[in-house]
Amino acid sequence: MVILLLGTHIFLTIRLKFPQLYIFKAIKLSVIKDKNSTGDVSQFGALATSLAATIGTGNIIGVATAVALGGPGAVLWCWMTGIFGVATKYSEGLLAIKYRVKTSRGTMLGGPMYALEKGLKMKWLAVLFCIFTAVAAFGIGNSVQANAIATILSEPGLFGTLSTGIPTYISGLIMALLVALVIIFGIKGIANVCGMLVPFMAIFYVLGCVIILFYNGEYLGEAIRVIFREAFSLKSATGGITGSVLMMAARYGIARGIFSNESGLGSAPIVAAAAQTRNPVRQALISSTATFWDTVVICAITGLVLVSSVRAHPDINYSDGAKLTFNAFGKIPYVGSTILIVGLLTFAFSTILGWSYYAEKALEYLAGNRVIVYYKIAWVVMVFVGATANLSIVWDLSDVT
Repeated sequence: MVILLLGTHIFLTIRLKFPQLYIFKAIKLSVIKDKNSTGDVSQFGALATSLAATIGTGNIIGVATAVALGGPGAVLWCWMTGIFGVATKYSEGLLAIKYRVKTSRGTMLGGPMYALEKGLKMKWLAVLFCIFTAVAAFGIGNSVQANAIATILSEPGLFGTLSTGIPTYISGLIMALLVALVIIFGIKGIANVCGMLVPFMAIFYVLGCVIILFYNGEYLGEAIRVIFREAFSLKSATGGITGSVLMMAARYGIARGIFSNESGLGSAPIVAAAAQTRNPVRQALISSTATFWDTVVICAITGLVLVSSVRAHPDINYSDGAKLTFNAFGKIPYVGSTILIVGLLTFAFSTILGWSYYAEKALEYLAGNRVIVYYKIAWVVMVFVGATANLSIVWDLSDVT
């Protein structure tokens, strides 16, 4: 699967004559309103919603897991997956606009299900895509994110030395209420909240990571050399014959990169179809910037923070992704833990909002608008369930979906 996905990224990069070359033009277009265009939300609103769904725990915990399992070289492979994944995200955005339809209520519907039905004439495959999207959303985009927030807030001492943390059922209720207040207003409500939340959380996290890299400045050059060296090292990873360091780094780096930026997953084009744009190419360029910001910038800077922190503090636990994250950020006095906690909280909450729209449109394709009210109730309930459920059960559910 990893070979097929990365292979698709590379094929589309060559076939489309390197759309990555237009990434800075695409960034400029994303903040310019497209006049005389049709759609439900602005192009920036669609991009922010897409980023809200993709920038999540995978950008922090996911990168740490890749480093723990695949070594420092996994950071480079994760970054390369983002570079080539820009072409796939471009393709998805273009097809979303080309095959979108307008409902009787005047709203836009689009995404892989419409490209499969109208472009490839495979209605059965479109139905399967929507079923899988709706099921996956409750795992990837809901319960595991709510659980991450509740777990962080329940940590003793988080709000001072005498604090015992917030019980998971209380944080679960608060999250469920906040999510309900946002999704009741549909895509416009989600886009408005994400449009405010995404720039804040991204800028805050990136600036925070820059501060940490400043603290680790003397180890930064060494960290970059280790990342490049182990990304292409042919020595055995375990001392046996199970695989080279290169194979392990590539396997986990590529897998986490794809999990993080969702290029090729088919989720982002669902919201891209709602964008106010005059033609498919314009929105395709804007959609491609999501992969750039998600992986080429945020995942890369997270990887540099983790590897440089490990070089600076050899006592950090390297074997567990979650522990690696908390230990690496926690070594920086005052700011380290704050950056991590605020980053995880905002990233996870925005992912719940973004994925709620994906599941809604998948169910609308399958059963029409009449099921949406029941779905929204189920989504809010699942936020509470995910927050209060056992950690291992929630992550197993997410992996399966």
